[in-house]
Amino acid sequence: MLVAAFIILAVVVVLGAVLTDLHSRTGDRAEWHWPLATLHGLFAVAGLMCLVLALIRSPRGLDQGNASFGIGAAALIVLAALVGLSFLVTPVLKGRHAGVLIGIHATLAISGFVVLAAYVFVG
Repeated sequence: MLVAAFIILAVVVVLGAVLTDLHSRTGDRAEWHWPLATLHGLFAVAGLMCLVLALIRSPRGLDQGNASFGIGAAALIVLAALVGLSFLVTPVLKGRHAGVLIGIHATLAISGFVVLAAYVFVG
């Protein structure tokens, strides 16, 4: 289950990179990106659910001292998801802070993915 979460979240990272590139090329004229953004969000939720199930079922890394990496990765990904949900509210509020939110979202998500990679490959 942990490897499945890692693979799903790797796909999410790639989709996020594509979305970031599309946003940087089109700016605020990105009305047609919503199907890809929806797919990104749905895969992220599926990956996070797999990660949580894997953490509940079998703790690993206790003998190497990296048992908390899984919880740390899940916490960072949850924070990224919360910032990602703010993208749904920003157009309603007519906000112009999309670039800052994208940066915060990407920083949290990539940090969580790197910690998860360390947990999967070292643990």
